[in-house]
Amino acid sequence: MVKSVLGVVGGSGIYDLPGLENSEWVNVESPWGTPSDKVRIGYIDGLKVVFLPRHGQGHAHSPTGINYRANIDVLKRCGVTDLVSVSACGSLKEELAPGTFVLVDQFIDRTFAREKSFFGNGCVAHVSMAYPVSPKLVDCVEKAARAEDLLYRRGGTYLAMEGPQFSSLAESHLYRSWGCDVIGMTNMPEAKLAREAEICYATVAMITDYDSWHPDHGEVDIQTIIKVLHENASNAQRLVARIARDLPREHEACPVGSDTALEFAIMTAPEARDPELVAKLDAVAGRVLNR
Repeated sequence: MVKSVLGVVGGSGIYDLPGLENSEWVNVESPWGTPSDKVRIGYIDGLKVVFLPRHGQGHAHSPTGINYRANIDVLKRCGVTDLVSVSACGSLKEELAPGTFVLVDQFIDRTFAREKSFFGNGCVAHVSMAYPVSPKLVDCVEKAARAEDLLYRRGGTYLAMEGPQFSSLAESHLYRSWGCDVIGMTNMPEAKLAREAEICYATVAMITDYDSWHPDHGEVDIQTIIKVLHENASNAQRLVARIARDLPREHEACPVGSDTALEFAIMTAPEARDPELVAKLDAVAGRVLNR
């Protein structure tokens, strides 16, 4: 079996991961361009952990400006088998108050200005996104949240908007009418690319506000968001440390095929594949391209 390596993508307010043993910041190059930042590689109870700040240290990258392909590629190159995305978001449900962690299981992608696939002309692939998160990894996240006595809910739909502006009132009401639970700007195309890279993925959506729909809260207040961000960041660090302690040291097969998503996905015949694109796919798709 493959040894487990835990990847953590830190969203707004989470630019480092304290508690890693023997850690160092490492520059990992990617053929897909420049990732958000260096990765911090270390260990928790003997488990290798790879941390990447999604917006970069100092929050240099906007949601649209993040190079999602490079980020996922460098995590794959570091051996990540299981990836936990920790992301700030807004609530679209009354019962999901700021401070709640939602363990998302579905997404609606409303982004439009981002590269969303590693594949394309010269090497075409179609990966199923019916079940975008890995249930066993979510089991581990839920167990950790319960052990740390965090306020959480398992299950929910994440609406990914382009940003960087927050929703209009009409948009917020529209997304609520669709049955969405939380809204954010960064988990798409991240979840799609993780699936293409055969990395088990889970999202912890940390609620900071009620978006713009709530009659008692009105428009999104940045100062309030920042306050909740700091509180959530502390809880998120505890959560990640607990996940790392509990994650099985041998990677278990994903019941929804997250770790074998490319098995029958590549449509382009070997003789018709673009050598340049295939070379860029060495980390992401090497398992199926090199056999």
